[in-house]
Amino acid sequence: MSTYRVALIASARYPIREPFPGGLEAHTWQLASRLRERGHEVTVFGGAGSDPALDVREMAPLPALSAHARSDVSMPAEWFLAEHHAYLGLMLELAAPDAPYDVVHNNSLHYLPVAMGPAVVRPVLTTLHTPPTPWLESAVRLPRTASTPRFAAVSRTTAEQWRGLVPDIRVVRNGVDTAAWTPGPGGDTPVWSGRIVPEKGPVESIRAARAAGTGLRLAGPRPDRDFYDAEVAPLLGDGVEWVGHLDHAALARLVGSASVAVVAPCWDEPYGLVVAEALACGTPIAGFARGALPELLDDTCGVLAAPGDVDGLATAIRAAAELDRSAVRRRAVEFCSVQAMVRGYEDLYDELAA
Repeated sequence: MSTYRVALIASARYPIREPFPGGLEAHTWQLASRLRERGHEVTVFGGAGSDPALDVREMAPLPALSAHARSDVSMPAEWFLAEHHAYLGLMLELAAPDAPYDVVHNNSLHYLPVAMGPAVVRPVLTTLHTPPTPWLESAVRLPRTASTPRFAAVSRTTAEQWRGLVPDIRVVRNGVDTAAWTPGPGGDTPVWSGRIVPEKGPVESIRAARAAGTGLRLAGPRPDRDFYDAEVAPLLGDGVEWVGHLDHAALARLVGSASVAVVAPCWDEPYGLVVAEALACGTPIAGFARGALPELLDDTCGVLAAPGDVDGLATAIRAAAELDRSAVRRRAVEFCSVQAMVRGYEDLYDELAA
């Protein structure tokens, strides 16, 4: 096996540490850690406050701007400008002829690593974690050259959404550590996990659990407090509770103890790391058939309702609880392992190096 010096570009805004802000940060931590275990030299470029064990190179913060610049009518939101400055500085650094890397792996959602990729001497690989977004699509649409970055997608569903722009896109599914996400006893209150935001469907999940008469435990960060306070908090109580933003060990125990994991995306979920985590714990899925969920699940490990059908989701919760937990775990080992994900990226590094 060849080993590589990898520059891994992560989020400039969110730290890569537990409890993770979202699936992208968890994925980055897992990928960097596993690549290092396999002998690769990985430099992670990310946000401030990341896990010290990951030895993240923090991207340049936004410098103090003059009063004239800040008062100009074109001044955008500060977080937007800070991200732009961070990625612009990083890509200029990586474009230097003597940059000490064999491959640059862009694992961020920002447009600049894609737009500036052709200026980098080393091969660039971008993993597409979302459906097309305006800024990212505009960067992908730039004229392609021999040095244009290569692309991978986290699911077949996401790859098809980008296929018209990136015909040679490769699928490398996200993976979870099945030695850390281990089978639990099940039988307890269903669980919902993830970022508590509208597109993840926490409100629909609560209503379905109430209709099913099962209750629900929700775990995850609350980045949109207005949404949480207005839409989620009033639905809590009487068997429905938010248990906090948990680290992976505590979350694995919670998910493994649940009878069912409820996954109700209200957008075209590009992968759904919470699905793989639940499967690894032997916990069957009740969800909406939207985004990548039909691709990840079969009838041995999940029951899906039509998108937005809360009553159908309630029926799915009751039906999923009857599935064989050993078959659910087997699906994760065969289909969602971190080992398969890392091998997929190593194959792409080999092709880029050649």
